[in-house]
Amino acid sequence: MTDAISIPAWGALLALSISIFLILKRISPAYALMLGAFLGGTLAVGDPSAVVSEMTRGAQDILSAILRVLTAGALAGVMIKTGSAKKIAVYITDVLGKTNASLALVLAAFILTASGVFVDIAILTVAPIALAVASRSGLSRSALLVALVGGGKSGNVISPNPNTISAASEYGASLLHVMAANIPAALVGILSTVLVVKLFLEGSGEKLRVKYAPSRAKAEDRQDLPNIFAALSGPAAAVGLLVLRPVCGISIDPMVALPGGALVCALFTSNFKKFGAHAKFGLGKMAPIASLLLGTGCLAGIIKASTLKSHILGFMELLGAPDILIAPVSGALMSCAAASTVAGSAIAAGTFSDAVLVSGISAAWGAAMTNAGAVALDQMPHGSFFHVTGGSVGMGFSGRLKCVPWECLIGALITLASVVSCWIAM
Repeated sequence: MTDAISIPAWGALLALSISIFLILKRISPAYALMLGAFLGGTLAVGDPSAVVSEMTRGAQDILSAILRVLTAGALAGVMIKTGSAKKIAVYITDVLGKTNASLALVLAAFILTASGVFVDIAILTVAPIALAVASRSGLSRSALLVALVGGGKSGNVISPNPNTISAASEYGASLLHVMAANIPAALVGILSTVLVVKLFLEGSGEKLRVKYAPSRAKAEDRQDLPNIFAALSGPAAAVGLLVLRPVCGISIDPMVALPGGALVCALFTSNFKKFGAHAKFGLGKMAPIASLLLGTGCLAGIIKASTLKSHILGFMELLGAPDILIAPVSGALMSCAAASTVAGSAIAAGTFSDAVLVSGISAAWGAAMTNAGAVALDQMPHGSFFHVTGGSVGMGFSGRLKCVPWECLIGALITLASVVSCWIAM
């Protein structure tokens, strides 16, 4: 591998711009990030082999996160295939009833995402149930979508999901500590989502028709689902294994704890014999995320080798911004550029973690604030999250676009809460 090179800031920005353009052209995000990194770096320094070396260094730095993400697929797969994810959503909406419909939908998306189900899949899982609940309660389609996205964002900052895993790995922090640090931010996210929906969206926009709520569909939602305790057993076991480190001094890596939770869930839901098939399903869901992380690693390698970081830090210093804002701002900027929480969290953590740690902020808080910042702007139209979530509730492009400012507001409040929590803890 060749010696490290210095890439001008415009080369890194060009790499980002090319990546965004290719993503907009529906090129696979992983390939778009790799190709953008290569073209931007090569055009800036004119040495393809040196650029490839920097891309390789960046990819190597994120390999540990990729391994943990792949093992996290076991828990997500078992939660989905055993019906545990659906059971949690149905149980919450039943308990809260139609009078608290917006809160029920927020909590359903929140708990599924916090349990380790990837946020896109969590919203897709809740969406059919949410459509029925919303039609019975008179919620508009926009209120329904913002409730699900806000709940998903709130759960995403405290979940053992790829974005949290990659941030913790890049900072060298305990996954459990990173998850726990953002609990106040998650609570703020839930509250702000409910308030936004109730105050601004509940009575406006297109109302859903009753066709989404037939009694037969309600019965089918309960068919062959495990009981609520079995459904929650997997996430509870995974967190329990992670808690052994601060409680007993026994360090269980997420690479073991997350599949361990999946195994417990399979046992409690009487699906032990199908564990292999369910885990394989989850691995299939995580494989595209793992390839995306490789792409983000390549792009992060170019950004690390460039002067872009020093320019951003210099600009923040010129504005008088405190060092505590480096982590959340970098997370927000990178997630906006990539339109992905996973990519934004990974690139920001990989690029700015050194600067954050030098400023005196702990690894756990740095990772937590980076992760919180990454959920603020991940719903940009050039990313899959925008289209997947809109499609899940049958919303067109223009209607989906009108929800983005509300989602940005919720994400900003989550990020602000994470920063305030860190400031208080310091």
